[in-house]
Amino acid sequence: MKSPLKIAVAGLGTVGAGTLQLLDRQADLLAQRAGRRMVVVAVSARDRRRDRGIDLSAVRWYEDAAAMAADPEIDVVVELIGGADGIAQKVVDTALQHGKHVVTANKALMARDGTRLAALAEDKRVVLSFEASVAGGIPVIKTLREGLAGNRLARVYGILNGTSNYILTTMRETAHEFSEVLAEAQKLGYAEADPSFDIDGIDAAHKLAILASVGFGRPVDLDGVYAEG
Repeated sequence: MKSPLKIAVAGLGTVGAGTLQLLDRQADLLAQRAGRRMVVVAVSARDRRRDRGIDLSAVRWYEDAAAMAADPEIDVVVELIGGADGIAQKVVDTALQHGKHVVTANKALMARDGTRLAALAEDKRVVLSFEASVAGGIPVIKTLREGLAGNRLARVYGILNGTSNYILTTMRETAHEFSEVLAEAQKLGYAEADPSFDIDGIDAAHKLAILASVGFGRPVDLDGVYAEG
């Protein structure tokens, strides 16, 4: 078996902590399928003291996520910070510039800057994976890139935001007011305390820009995507 693939994770919120748990729980299966073990060797997050329910004693902790992305011992950087600019963008840029593969679930970053980052990854001969930025566990990016590569697409459409889908469906079926259903969605954990990205169409616009860019093979100007809440 090949030497272990050394992974660094930037961002330890719900998704980041869940990723570490999954890599640990599925370690043997992943090693069998990939032909090498995948080992998390470094992490970075804002609050080191926060209890995340995972053992981080065996990994290096970086206060500076960008410095972690430049660590020569790391093979893959997983960016789970979020946001189209700031530290998330710096982490991805730094990792690619240093010849590291990048995995990100950052739809805002990919919608805004994906074309440039993809060109940088190609120039550095590394992989930029962003499957998790749209549709979670459904491999829609891979389907558009590979499975439908020989097809001429006419359009791309779908239900792109689960929170809005829940709210609209519930309003239709119960005749309840928007404010009531939104409050219920927040109580159930479907909507954030600040739900503006979901209910103003921003989240859906990010996802649509990514899908259109991949599906039609050309850059999409996010500012030109019409969104209405």
